[in-house]
Amino acid sequence: MRAAVSLLRNSFGFARMHAKASPLEKIGWEQMKHSPLEPIISSCHSEYQIPKCRFMQYIRSGDTNKRLGMVSENGSKMIELSSKTCASPDMVNFIQQRYCMKSLISSAQFMEVDDVKQDLKLLPPIDSPGKIIGVGCNYYDGCNERHESIPKTPEFFVKFGTSITGALDNIRAHQIAKRIDYGCELAVVIGKKCRHVSRNAAMSCVFGYMIAQDINARDWNVLHGGQTMLGKSLDTFCPLGPVIVHKCHVPDVNNLWIKTIVNGEQRQCGNTKDMIFKIDYLIHRLSQFMTLCPGDIILTGTPAGSGAYRNPSSFLKPGDLVESEIQKLGKMRNKVVNPYA
Repeated sequence: MRAAVSLLRNSFGFARMHAKASPLEKIGWEQMKHSPLEPIISSCHSEYQIPKCRFMQYIRSGDTNKRLGMVSENGSKMIELSSKTCASPDMVNFIQQRYCMKSLISSAQFMEVDDVKQDLKLLPPIDSPGKIIGVGCNYYDGCNERHESIPKTPEFFVKFGTSITGALDNIRAHQIAKRIDYGCELAVVIGKKCRHVSRNAAMSCVFGYMIAQDINARDWNVLHGGQTMLGKSLDTFCPLGPVIVHKCHVPDVNNLWIKTIVNGEQRQCGNTKDMIFKIDYLIHRLSQFMTLCPGDIILTGTPAGSGAYRNPSSFLKPGDLVESEIQKLGKMRNKVVNPYA
């Protein structure tokens, strides 16, 4: 699992916002690829090496079976739940099993803890959701940079499951898409079936959170008659990961830093407190129209800084490296490649 430990780490604030450089900044991306573990494993208090309710799907080297594990906050230690408990190896099925997280954390003290190996292949935390629903223009600064008025109601769109890719996987620059854009988003994972849920009860329907990149072919959104669904649903246009962090580990989801870095340049830097429509309202609103099910994903919007609204505009191209990070949730690194790579 190349560079997986650094992605799985809980971010206790962003290194680029402080004077002291992070270990990744000191050694550089190329060096990190060849020696991914030693420079980046946290030396924090031992509590951060205890696996928590931070869930990942993966495949072991030489195996084809998908497995489910829980990983520590510093990304160095893990427990393989699917082989040591009755937990399903599939994330959606695991959510439906409705495990008590307090009991799981308590039981983890008596389970065998392994190192996160370099040869693990990290998979998307969810690879077969029933729905992926996004909301457009949901950050105040995003509306400002587009010179658009603040929306009175959320405007939703969909992406399909075939667009999902992992936190370390490539984004394919399809020939049919000429203006490929990025947007780091907080992804909400639904934990139980809900319909006509009140705003007060909405957060009880949440299982946890992860990072998403809403990769988007802007030319199909605008130039080809507003084909938003097509522009957002191309294969690999929805990187997810690296883990799903259960809501018990995110006490204030409305105050998390979020950022995107492209080729070492910070493009987006925002905070979830600047969402126009908060998560409880989005769940409430959607549930008036449809049944939300365990494993469904809601993309909550992206802050200012998308490539289309820079001056001059700056779209993704083969060879670009897109890094996405949200406080407490980890980091993703996705390289843009030609469609046949």
